[in-house]
Amino acid sequence: MTDDFDGVDDVARAFAENGYITDRRLATTTFVMSRLDKPLLLEGPAGVGKTELAKTLAAATGRRLLRLQCYEGQDETKALYEWDYGKQLLYTQILREKTAELLADTTTMAGAVERVAEQDSAFFSDRFLAARPLLEAVRSPEPVVLLVDEVDRADEALEAVLLEMLAEYQVSVPEIGTFVAEHPPYVILTSNNTRDLSAALKRRCLHLFLEYPDAERELEILRSKGTGLDDVAAQKLVQIVRGLRGLDLRKSPSISETIDWARTLAVLGVTELEAEVLADTVSVVAKYERDVERSRAALPRLVDPNAVVPDHLHGHGYDHGHPHSHGGHDHGHGQDDDGGKARRAAKDTPGRHDDEYYGQRASGSGSDKAGGAREIPAAPRGVTSSQGARSFPGNRGAARRRPV
Repeated sequence: MTDDFDGVDDVARAFAENGYITDRRLATTTFVMSRLDKPLLLEGPAGVGKTELAKTLAAATGRRLLRLQCYEGQDETKALYEWDYGKQLLYTQILREKTAELLADTTTMAGAVERVAEQDSAFFSDRFLAARPLLEAVRSPEPVVLLVDEVDRADEALEAVLLEMLAEYQVSVPEIGTFVAEHPPYVILTSNNTRDLSAALKRRCLHLFLEYPDAERELEILRSKGTGLDDVAAQKLVQIVRGLRGLDLRKSPSISETIDWARTLAVLGVTELEAEVLADTVSVVAKYERDVERSRAALPRLVDPNAVVPDHLHGHGYDHGHPHSHGGHDHGHGQDDDGGKARRAAKDTPGRHDDEYYGQRASGSGSDKAGGAREIPAAPRGVTSSQGARSFPGNRGAARRRPV
């Protein structure tokens, strides 16, 4: 089979023609993977283009894409193969008369069982084997791209199932034998780092950590997608999104969400980015309520660092980087007024509560060192024997008995 790429530059060119803008490091790793026939493990946050790389690789090479979407609790039957029991049962019903003829000359149960066992291969054969993505990639008569997506979400048991396939490009079926790939597939595994992957799996793969692209490359990606947004506005949008990623958000805006935001603004006919229209549409990139609020609070200064933040764009409880006060009460931003200070000073004045504020009366007054009167708390009240007996029901009998 001829090589799919002539070099690193050819990878970058082929990917760009299919709408995927690579950097030098990513193009180099993809080229090495194609020449060494090694699986490639891509790790990084969601939305940086890991899954899209596998799709683009299939499009650029003309290979069929097979995808195994991993999830918690997934077993090998969904990844490797399973037997088509419904089909086996149907054939059994159809061949009932033939089965009766087969067992007609047997006289014992052991003989009948032995006769049926001789026909095992008829029902556990390739005819009844339902191939899943891993086995299908190995058995494919044409070269394919196999995407094992979000492998970190699967259980560790599934990782063990993957090892044979990743190391040898083969799958063993005990009832039939071992299938070996005629054309080694390009294998891309992706992980969002929700858990650590085993050393055995990583050892079998080339590895690349994908981060969010720099501003220049992200702008180039935005241009390649034909969002319809003006180029000047697109440049500004990229800077704003990068600013949002710097906030303490539960989920940072992904590249695909940036593209969606650009298309949204283009549909609305926006040519100049303003805080108000961005605040109205920020839910395209912020998918949690807290993230939306924090993003709306930050947008005015991301659009214009010197802008005055309208009250309706920020909520209390978030730091906006500037002090402010409302109605004479402090919000924790370092600014106060004289009225607030006077009220707090009044709260510290001795004697502003009555004698019963702490649940007891003052028994009298004395003099402090300054000669002023001060309250002397009353001595604790004693507890009578009858009150003690009521407090401890178990001792009631003892309380009634008189000494002899």
